[in-house]
Amino acid sequence: MHFKNPAILYFLLVILVPILVHLFQFRRFKKSYFTNVRFLQQLVIQTRKSSKIKKWLLLATRILLLICIVLAFAQPYFEAKDNQNAANATYIILDNSFSMQAQGKKGELLKRAIQELLENVPENLTFSLLTNSENYWNTDIKSIRNELQNLKYSSSAFEIESCMAKLSAHQPQSQKDIIVITDAVGLTQKQLDQANLDSKTYFLIPEAEQKNNISIDTVFISQTLDHFYDIGIQFSAFGNDFDAIPVALYNNDKLIAKTVSNFNSNKKELHFTIPKAKFHGYVSLEDKSLPYDKRLYFSISEMPKTNVISIGQAEKATFLSRIYTSTEFNYSNFLLENLNYNLLELQDAVVLNELDEIPQALQTTLKSFVNKGGNLIVIPSEKIGIQNLNSFLGNFGKMQFKTANSSEKLITKINFDHPLFKGVFESKIANFQYPKTKLTYTVQNPYPSVLRFEDQTSFLTIIQKANTNLAVFTAPINTKNANFQQSPLIVPVFYQLAQFGKKSSISALTIGANDAFSVKTQLSKEGILEVKGTEEQFIPEQQILYNKVQMHFHDSPEIAGNYTIFNQKERLENISFNYPRTESNLTQVSTDLLRKYNTEHTISTLFNTLQTERTDNQIWKWFVIFALLFLLVEMAIIKLVK
Repeated sequence: MHFKNPAILYFLLVILVPILVHLFQFRRFKKSYFTNVRFLQQLVIQTRKSSKIKKWLLLATRILLLICIVLAFAQPYFEAKDNQNAANATYIILDNSFSMQAQGKKGELLKRAIQELLENVPENLTFSLLTNSENYWNTDIKSIRNELQNLKYSSSAFEIESCMAKLSAHQPQSQKDIIVITDAVGLTQKQLDQANLDSKTYFLIPEAEQKNNISIDTVFISQTLDHFYDIGIQFSAFGNDFDAIPVALYNNDKLIAKTVSNFNSNKKELHFTIPKAKFHGYVSLEDKSLPYDKRLYFSISEMPKTNVISIGQAEKATFLSRIYTSTEFNYSNFLLENLNYNLLELQDAVVLNELDEIPQALQTTLKSFVNKGGNLIVIPSEKIGIQNLNSFLGNFGKMQFKTANSSEKLITKINFDHPLFKGVFESKIANFQYPKTKLTYTVQNPYPSVLRFEDQTSFLTIIQKANTNLAVFTAPINTKNANFQQSPLIVPVFYQLAQFGKKSSISALTIGANDAFSVKTQLSKEGILEVKGTEEQFIPEQQILYNKVQMHFHDSPEIAGNYTIFNQKERLENISFNYPRTESNLTQVSTDLLRKYNTEHTISTLFNTLQTERTDNQIWKWFVIFALLFLLVEMAIIKLVK
């Protein structure tokens, strides 16, 4: 037993007062018998005995009364089992990712967890609460009641290591009680290791009753016809025993197609045929599981023609005119001496087609062109000065030409994983008719090759920049030096080189992916583009690149949907954003990883356990009660005992 006020115990000496009073009340009785009252002698003796008993009882009760009063003021207590952690700061980490939309026994997992927090967190407890999107430091349950009740789901996946880093930065030296409320979807051992959790971390794992879920993953144009698009939509199914699911396609909230699909495998692909026109809508499915991944927004805009200029002799550019046709390209060829340099800034791609020399003025112009987002293709000639070429290439990287080699070489290796060939080949080609060259330059090349010769040296290298690409061939490709123009590779290579980095006609961006998006427009230095939707509008990070503006969206917007890009009041282009599908697989629950940590089933149980183990057992109230009882006993003895 411990005492909060041990000095009060000196007042126990007051029990001497009733003892002394009691002793002084003892008096000797002188025996004197009268003849006429002698028969009462026996009765008097009995009366004296009962009086003594009464006095001893009164003395005992008064002593006990005083002892209880003194002990009550000294405030005795038994120390708590976990008293050393009683002063720990309390932190609550609440997972509000989309997987917490799943239905548990008492409703949505997140909403039920919030309700239990509101009901069970002590009102006098100061704590900090962190979610995927919000932080509340040193608050109490009354102060954040409204914020919790209106807490929205976050498109960011739950990252416990990130939350723990915030806690450590906020109070690095304090002892902490950390309560983590998460469904553990996607939780990995690596995350737990990086979080550096200690023994005072408690997990509450709400569990979904229904873990079957179907998500719409991607949408793409699988085929472009004369008057129609064939739209491909990919789905993922997690779980088993799915019913037939209705799938619908909407353009500007108007239903244009609908079907019913059975999901017998984990992956499913559906196709819709729609008119070849602008599209600004979404595809949706009806499912009773997670609502966030049941709708995929996308836009289709009219694909502007790509502007391409080739510089060189006309007879060597005939193959380019056959590739860059008028249906998709604005193509023209110029002799070097007839070139208007002002036209270069309006191009999407420029081809230096076997120039014998690259003048300094052209080098300067092309350097600026590449830095502002243009694609440049360099085909060397047999007569080019290597020093002149290397001086030009030095503006973009470390690739340098060495010597010419006149031995014949076969082009045998294709880097199918390079972004240039994304979506070009249905499968990897192992055996095809190898094109060949006669004169080839050896190069010092630290960059990965797109096409290689049989001796593993480079034939085509792409130097990738932040917003542009420089493609360099290591051999002339005119018909006298090579048969590459007759190869099936010639069309996809040059087509992709001109379009490389250019957005496709379909827009379905993922929030947080920070993909670059370009819009063709003339914008002044003070001008700025704005993205507007029905529920949100924002200004993205943007960079002016000649005749276009390149945007990066980072974590904007917060709400998935269809948006429009504005230049002041002018509508430029439609764009669509979707939530990442990282929370769709509800079967990916990793509760086994949490076995070595403290786990509780309910929030009320956790706080009751902490209060019981951390709170001292105060017993002074019992001594007050005993004091009152002894007072009542004393009064009863005085009145009832004769």
